[in-house]
Amino acid sequence: MNADPRVEDPAELIAWYAEMGVDIALDEEPVDRFAAPARAPAPVVTWAPAPSATPSAPATLRPQATVAPSDDTAREAREIARAATTLEDLRIALDNFHGCNLRLTATQLVFADGNPAGRVMLIGEGPGRDEDLQGLPFVGRSGQLLDRMLGAIGLNRESVYIANIVPWRPPGNRKPTPQETAVCRPFIERQIQLADPEFLVLLGGSAASELLDTPDGILKMRGRWRDYDTGTRRIRALPTLHPAYLLRQPIHKRLAWRDLLTLKEALDAQVPA
Repeated sequence: MNADPRVEDPAELIAWYAEMGVDIALDEEPVDRFAAPARAPAPVVTWAPAPSATPSAPATLRPQATVAPSDDTAREAREIARAATTLEDLRIALDNFHGCNLRLTATQLVFADGNPAGRVMLIGEGPGRDEDLQGLPFVGRSGQLLDRMLGAIGLNRESVYIANIVPWRPPGNRKPTPQETAVCRPFIERQIQLADPEFLVLLGGSAASELLDTPDGILKMRGRWRDYDTGTRRIRALPTLHPAYLLRQPIHKRLAWRDLLTLKEALDAQVPA
């Protein structure tokens, strides 16, 4: 069977599908989505008696509204997060928290990776398929790119701490809803407080806009230091492009490289005693 001429590398396309969460088949036989639709057969006209004078009313379709977390759920999340005095306490508390429905479809909690004592903490939006299977953030194709990005400025997973806003994989790698993000936010805020890094690197627009409370897009925010207030002190935060975005838009890797140099300059300027 010939490959679609619009696909330059079928293996690359399959890898991209996996990264985007397309990891199951819905039909036993492949379907050509680009083929012209088959023409439906003409309807057969037959005689029928006239409808009754009192036809039944059509069924009413009720839209399914997105259910926001209740005030009790949000309050419970804040209280549980605040009660954790160590990162391990926070991980255990989060693993036992049932206020976010994402845990029902995820394989496991994806809490963090790397060195909690590292000077840099990197935060993304949420785990994907590979992260969900391994229980670690940024281990798929975007994670491999992140490792190369860190290595370019002398960092690695043993020298940085990595987490996500949402610690459970959304079904199909979809974007977390505002309600899901809101109920998880107290935990990432507490995680930042407990790790207490010198610098935050916010990977992608979702992480940056959520933690910096700004509607600005990532291309406007990236490369410029912002202040993140933990409640006890301010941490310098640098928004940059998410590795998954760079895989789709490799031309923007040059922008991410500038951001990495900005981070390296700050690290070199504040060498710990």
